[in-house]
Amino acid sequence: KIYIKIKDAIGRSWQCATIQCDFALPERFDLKYTDSDGTEKRPVMLHRVILGSLERFMGTLIEHYGGDFPLWLAPDQVRIIPIAQAHNAYARQVEETLREAGLRVKVDVRDEKMQRKIRDAELEKIPYMAVVGAKEMETLSVALRGRKNGNMGVLTIEALVDKLREEVKARGKGDNNAETTG
Repeated sequence: KIYIKIKDAIGRSWQCATIQCDFALPERFDLKYTDSDGTEKRPVMLHRVILGSLERFMGTLIEHYGGDFPLWLAPDQVRIIPIAQAHNAYARQVEETLREAGLRVKVDVRDEKMQRKIRDAELEKIPYMAVVGAKEMETLSVALRGRKNGNMGVLTIEALVDKLREEVKARGKGDNNAETTG
């Protein structure tokens, strides 16, 4: 048997991947095959599990990141926050553009104040928030906020797509929101 263990955020080891030759289960289940010479033989079973228990692997991954996933791994990468209900249609257009670019995005259309929506997105550990209002509608842009960096300036939608794609592409080479753009 070969077991591969990973350490969690507090140093505990957890068995995840394993590769093993199993002689017991073929016997227990009375497994047989007919060889090319016509004799019955007992097979050797090979087990190969890449992640081990998926739940254990996911738990270790969540614990490792403290739920604060890097952009490439985050379930929701961008939360679009319209300032007022009048900006919802534009927010949906931005959402569609980002989705078409392969990003995971949601729009917060709740009838709440912008600050509440931003705070909720931060608590949910969404890496980026794209705030849209009248100015952004006029210029086809978004006011970008990084969860870790705060206000990152106004970007055109095209520049936002390029920035996020580049960050996803560079995964593993630093934390999300590692550098501020303005």
